[in-house]
This record gives sequence, C-alpha cells and structure tokens, in this order.
Amino acid sequence: MKIETIVNAEIELLTAIKNADVAALDKMLHDDLLFNLPDGQTITKEFDLESYRLGKMKIETLEASDQIINIIEDTAVVSVIILLKGVYDNNPIANLFRYIRVWRQFGESLKVIAGSCTQMV
Repeated sequence: MKIETIVNAEIELLTAIKNADVAALDKMLHDDLLFNLPDGQTITKEFDLESYRLGKMKIETLEASDQIINIIEDTAVVSVIILLKGVYDNNPIANLFRYIRVWRQFGESLKVIAGSCTQMV
C-alpha cells in the first residue's frame, strides 16, 4: 500500500460525499463500518448511505487540508481537517472538522472500516 493510493482514495471518497454518490460510497465503505459523529453518536454504513439516499445531507463546500497518513501493513490511518459547509436534515453546517479515517486493503479494494469526526473550535 502506497501513500499515493490513499491520497487518491481520499479524493475519490470526498468527491462521492460531495456528490451524494451512494453507489460509489457503497463500494468504498466496509459493510461493518463504525463512524463516530461530533455529537457522540455512532453510525453504521447503512445509516450513512440512507442519509444520502433521502437527501438529508447536502454539501456546498468540502475542502481538505492538513492531511496526515500513516500506513501500517494493510491498513492506513488518515487524519485530515475538512471545511464543511452545507445542510444536514435542514440544519445548516459551516465549520472545520477533524476527521480520522481507517482504510484497509481487502484484495484489490480499499475500504473505510472506521472513522470519527470532531468539530474544531
């Protein structure tokens, strides 16, 4: 696994998120994904995909910066700051968030197996 591979996977993931591309997200997120939201709620892949299917998440701006990638055998840990502007369930969002994502190699495909998001002050 190479850093460039993870950088490209992150770009692909953020593009899918911004475009609410459920099919692409379905391929990139592991079926047993657990993700912690800023409010402390833990969600699953299906919960996440459903929010895009129902149009609850609408993103205007999604910009990544300060990305750090550590590769440990077949797993990569990504820490990144995301400027996120949009609407979730009719509530406006406009803030910086620190994401941590864990990618794992499964044969030929990379999948996100875990993640967390914290609002920055």
